[in-house]
Amino acid sequence: MWTLALIVALAQAPATQDIEVVVETEAGSFRIELYPDKAPKHVEFFLDLVRKNYYNGSGFHRVYANALIQGGDPLLKDPQTPKNLFGTGGLKLQKAEFSDLKHEKGVVSTVSIPNMPDSDGAQFFVCLAPQPSLDGKYSAFGRVTEGFEVLEKISNIPASTEGMAEKPLKILKTSIDKKKTEPFLDARLEELKRIVRIETTLGAVRVETHPEWAIENARNFLKLAQSGWYEGQGFHRIAKGFVVQGGSEGYRQGTQAHRADRWVHPVKGEFGGDVKHTRGILSMARTEDPNSATTSFFFVLAPSPHLDGQYSAFAKIIEGLEVLEAFEKEEVDGETPKRRLEIRKVVIE
Repeated sequence: MWTLALIVALAQAPATQDIEVVVETEAGSFRIELYPDKAPKHVEFFLDLVRKNYYNGSGFHRVYANALIQGGDPLLKDPQTPKNLFGTGGLKLQKAEFSDLKHEKGVVSTVSIPNMPDSDGAQFFVCLAPQPSLDGKYSAFGRVTEGFEVLEKISNIPASTEGMAEKPLKILKTSIDKKKTEPFLDARLEELKRIVRIETTLGAVRVETHPEWAIENARNFLKLAQSGWYEGQGFHRIAKGFVVQGGSEGYRQGTQAHRADRWVHPVKGEFGGDVKHTRGILSMARTEDPNSATTSFFFVLAPSPHLDGQYSAFAKIIEGLEVLEAFEKEEVDGETPKRRLEIRKVVIE
């Protein structure tokens, strides 16, 4: 029979969709969000093991560079465990829960014994790249939301051609933490009218957001600015007399992964109002799909009426127009800058 204390504790505990698991390793930490709607028993089992410190001291023993890592075998806690037993512990504890969750980048799934149905257990693997051959064959129950650079480090530790690590990389600690919330997610229109300082290689500009022009695109820009997503991103296009474009995915210096990648998603185009694409306006770049804007934005260099009603303008430079002049003086190869120009820092004032 449940005690009153247990009932109160359960009532006060955060719902599964509001928590994440933090995995601290010798290479750094990463975070996992859980999908109880896809594999409820596996999520419950995984959380129970985390609460019991089951994984502390174990490690990742199987690695495939930039493709997949596997760990969680309790046998790895004992330094005397022979290498031929790595990966044999903590299995045959759970029945499979297959779903439509694809084994895409970041997806976390449960290890099972080949050709032995319902042999899932405590061991898990993380995909660093899509693994479609595993879909419908393993019980996926979560996804990494932060720390992809750590996964990459783990996947590249010395290993045999079969993927067995020469020395397993230790899991120091696992814990449960409140899921990080998306900045400005519920902000009202008046809260989205902000001054933002964008520091670039060529100087700083101050812009004022205009959510009344494009509220969701202004929200998206502020979210990425607040989370630091833009810092280190490059300006990849200078079309002189037209636009300077930056902030596209894939142009960050160094690792491309960022803790705010989880919040990058297409934003619906907002083309209403009478805002004009004149010099100093900031607008969101997109593909031919009007609802495909994600992170890339552009500064308008000269009146461009053909963009009006076609692209989501969301802000205007209020200080630092001379920086646009500096961009226009840069040497280019076609529309590509000949040297790296980047966003160094973005601060919401």
